[in-house]
Amino acid sequence: MTAVRNVHERVIEAPAAAVGALLDRLSAADDPIFPTPAWPRMRLDGPLAVGADGGHGPIRYRVTAYEPGRRVRFDTPPGGGLDGYHELTVAPLGAERCRVRHVLECEVRGLLRLQWACAIRHIHDTMVEEIFDNIERAAAGGVARPVRWSPWVRLLHRLDWARPRAIAIPAAAQLVRTSLDRPDYEDAYRMELLPGMPRDPDAWTPVLRDAFPVLARAGGELLLDVNTAGLTARASILVDEHDVTLSTVVKAGSLRARLYWAVVKRVHPFMARTMLRRTHRALALAAPSAGERSRAATGRESATGSPAAPRGSRSDE
Repeated sequence: MTAVRNVHERVIEAPAAAVGALLDRLSAADDPIFPTPAWPRMRLDGPLAVGADGGHGPIRYRVTAYEPGRRVRFDTPPGGGLDGYHELTVAPLGAERCRVRHVLECEVRGLLRLQWACAIRHIHDTMVEEIFDNIERAAAGGVARPVRWSPWVRLLHRLDWARPRAIAIPAAAQLVRTSLDRPDYEDAYRMELLPGMPRDPDAWTPVLRDAFPVLARAGGELLLDVNTAGLTARASILVDEHDVTLSTVVKAGSLRARLYWAVVKRVHPFMARTMLRRTHRALALAAPSAGERSRAATGRESATGSPAAPRGSRSDE
């Protein structure tokens, strides 16, 4: 067993009340500080309150203390190998400054001791500093020295990025479903859209659109002609409120096409999943941070005189 105490803190040039208001929006649809989409979003089974269960990625926890605008504490479930808590607090340092502090105390057991030393600690430290960056962006208008990812964190991030899951072609993908009559092959792969990621299907197909013509656009779906070596094939990107889906249908009408497809179909699923996963990660890393989205939303609200729709919500992205 290894005892861990990990502390991060930063002075923010903004009133404690303003920073505390950001803290109160943790896990909400318009969460302004958790570093999504670069990292998995924080999810709770209800509003931020004592008793709410959730986590981010594989890390699970429950809210065990909450003082609005000042403090929130999350305890990890016992028996998981990482037993303890992490806590985020806001303390005033005068009228226009405050200190934000994050404390992690836990006991690490079993194989998680090696994982903590090699991977979890590095990711944890980066994510906490990104939370502080987002607080500065949202409350103080910018961050002077944003956290920089080490080469090791970049590698861990690449290796641990979510992977597409295979599904049936969704009913909403009408363009690809009706593009070929009785195709010989079809597949579809889906990934979750995180807050801040683009909802325009054109953003998901720069490589494909350079190589293949666009046949149609409708209802969040983009259909491409990917004919090659005698194959008649179509690919579509469908973006809805929750997910992005890459679908493919193929018809091999000639002997040459059937021979070609007999070879290509063995590697096609790997290539399709790889392309979707790489694009998903690239767009997540290029997306505005939570703090930038919050700042932009505040600017839109000030300009219009009415509340702006939160860019991080599932309902409008």
